Amino acid sequence: MTQDTNETATLELRDISRRFGSRNVVDGLSLRLHAGQVTCLLGPSGCGKSTTLRIAAGVDQQTTGHVLINGELVSGDGQHLPPESRGIGLMFQDFALFPHLTVAKNVGFGIARDPNRDVRVRELLGKVGLEDFGDKFPHQLSGGEQQRVALARALAPRPAVMLMDEPFSGLDNRLRDTVRDATLELLKSEGTAVLMVTHEPEEAMRMADQIALMRDGRIVQSGAPYNIYNSPVDRRAAAFFSDINVINGQVHGALTRTPFGDFLTPGIADGKDVEIVIRPQHLRIDFDRGGRGPNPTVEEGTPARGVVERARFLGHQSLVEFAMDYDNVRLHAVVPGVFLPNAGTPLWLSVRRDRCFVFVQ
Repeated sequence: MTQDTNETATLELRDISRRFGSRNVVDGLSLRLHAGQVTCLLGPSGCGKSTTLRIAAGVDQQTTGHVLINGELVSGDGQHLPPESRGIGLMFQDFALFPHLTVAKNVGFGIARDPNRDVRVRELLGKVGLEDFGDKFPHQLSGGEQQRVALARALAPRPAVMLMDEPFSGLDNRLRDTVRDATLELLKSEGTAVLMVTHEPEEAMRMADQIALMRDGRIVQSGAPYNIYNSPVDRRAAAFFSDINVINGQVHGALTRTPFGDFLTPGIADGKDVEIVIRPQHLRIDFDRGGRGPNPTVEEGTPARGVVERARFLGHQSLVEFAMDYDNVRLHAVVPGVFLPNAGTPLWLSVRRDRCFVFVQ
């Protein structure tokens, strides 16, 4: 991941690999972070995210490659600075607060020799909304309050880099969004470069300036959340961010047959098998052909008939599953609000072709 600037990266990982025996857990990974930037390492469990974070922290050491902070080599070529010498902040799933210390003493633990320690502690407790909690102990706090204390403690020494490993996983869903937003606001105000590990796409989209999508130890795609969501590199990348429909086909004369008519698939050789990926929210449902007649628009293509197999209400939207008349294809569509047609109801569907993705199998 790079930026169009000559500015020295706050954190840079260059061609990092980490082997355990014959297995490459991290494989040729490169990443650059700048001050004030939040980057999320996103991917399924076991893809190498946490190992990458530990290498950046200095808790683990790469097999090959280099780690630089503010342009200075901290690991590689026989050199390896320990975590406490790197000027980084660490936040993990376990908040690891000291149970015998008050909230204020927890926050000030890493800056004990700073003559302005008390001022810094008060400043941070105010920023996390806990200015009246300084004399309390961790066991007297809720999970969300403990998380904010841990964040304040990690930021107290003004680290150049903050490393966060699934920091919100222990919070319930209702609290998580509030704490995430408050955390993001504080990190931005401090101007810290942040590398956060998560396996939740929604969390990455909410928090990140940049997302680095990992798979099998490699970064398979990186970029701004909008771009990575709307221009996935392959079917698996698209599926990681949302449910998808997949229509399989074969290219003939730069066209691929689907229930919605022929799709243009230029640049792909005849006979190649392709996957056409459609997100459920990009299917439109009608009780008839919607008045489009025999000349449908390029955007919506040819309407296709399907029969409802099941419909479920999900709270703020409805999920409708269809068996299409064409080639035993099954699709599901998402509809805002309440829409629960009976099983067996025939309906017409159309698709936004400009929102579909075509991938060679």
